[in-house]
Amino acid sequence: QAQLVESGGGLVQPGGSLRLSCTASGFTFNNYPVTWYRQAPGKERELVTSISRYGGITNLADSVKGRFSVSRDNAQKTVYLQMNNLKPEDTAVYYCNVGQVWGQGTQVIVSS
Repeated sequence: QAQLVESGGGLVQPGGSLRLSCTASGFTFNNYPVTWYRQAPGKERELVTSISRYGGITNLADSVKGRFSVSRDNAQKTVYLQMNNLKPEDTAVYYCNVGQVWGQGTQVIVSS
């Protein structure tokens, strides 16, 4: 059964950093691009960034450019979202996605 599990969310002060992880199981992870989305309260889900199967960044939202980066470790079947200089508007539930498979999400709250 294909599964994605996100972790690493939490409460952080503005200007702080977090690293989210998305770990896959049950399918050949290395063959697929991975996309991070986020959904803030009362808003639609938005694409944050995507990474190709080879590790190239294929999408990056304007709102996170210069602050967020994505990487993957295919041996660990894990994709990472490094988030720096976090802002209150980054508060959201963050999800990773591969095709029809979605993780359960991890909550990020940026607040002083």
